[in-house]
Amino acid sequence: MTKILFFTSLLLPHIFIVALASQGQPQPSSLAVASTTFQYHGGPLLTTPKGINIYLIWYGGFSQEDRNSITDFFASFADSGRRQGPSVSTWWRTISAYKDKAGKPVSSTVRLVKQVGDVYSSGKTLKRAQIANFVKSKIDNKIFPLDSSGIYLVLTAKDVTVERFCMGSCGFHESIMVGAMARVVYAHVGDPTVECPGLCAWPYALPAYGPPGQALLAPNGVGADGMIINIATLLAGAASNPFKSGYFQGDALAPLEAVTACPGIFGAGAYPGYPGTLLVDKMSKASYNAYGASGRKFLLPAMWDLISLNCKSTT
Repeated sequence: MTKILFFTSLLLPHIFIVALASQGQPQPSSLAVASTTFQYHGGPLLTTPKGINIYLIWYGGFSQEDRNSITDFFASFADSGRRQGPSVSTWWRTISAYKDKAGKPVSSTVRLVKQVGDVYSSGKTLKRAQIANFVKSKIDNKIFPLDSSGIYLVLTAKDVTVERFCMGSCGFHESIMVGAMARVVYAHVGDPTVECPGLCAWPYALPAYGPPGQALLAPNGVGADGMIINIATLLAGAASNPFKSGYFQGDALAPLEAVTACPGIFGAGAYPGYPGTLLVDKMSKASYNAYGASGRKFLLPAMWDLISLNCKSTT
């Protein structure tokens, strides 16, 4: 979540977790099932040596605090960190094992190169096709450059409803033709604060239906951290499976990708309803598993490691 558009959807991992928990089926955090079926299908990856450029559209109203959290997340890919411990940049290194048929690995970094705002130009209820139109119009009007190796990311505010968001997906990445020869990759992630925090911001909020428990404290706020988890998921998926012919498991139209092959896993010892062992800030009591730029702390999902054939988390 084909004609001109190719969809790859970030399926709700938390639905999967709750369903297994309700059936009393413990699952190992390694998700060994993926080891025999997760494979490369021969298509192109995003392998630009200089890094994957991100072109960001803020659709709707976002607080400055949330904007800062998300832009600091992108800055963290280039931030090696001054302290020992897991980081955003070390999390991304796992994807370096994903190589195309020429042996070129997925780009070693991600960078935010341009961002623009859009204050509800198409209202507060959007179809997925409109997301594609936003991206295409920005390129056609020279607001964004045409970059076939980049990712055009549309973030929608908490008061914006997007087709199928919170009803089967927490976001999606696709590709679309721009002009006669160029195909570009774009993605959407919404702020789940209002519609589905328990689904798209877990473990920082609890599902409406599922096993009892207590939500973890979010270091940057439930909405921002939920979006960051889903942005990270889609970045990994779009980089390693941009055109539905890269690395994935299952059906190409509904694939399990680098991160979605490891649903609900954030730390060692994860099982349905439990994200795994995480770090906890001594002052705020917020849970996280990666350090970032500007002293930020983030929670990043596990990624399928092609070397160990396991779901690899930062902690």
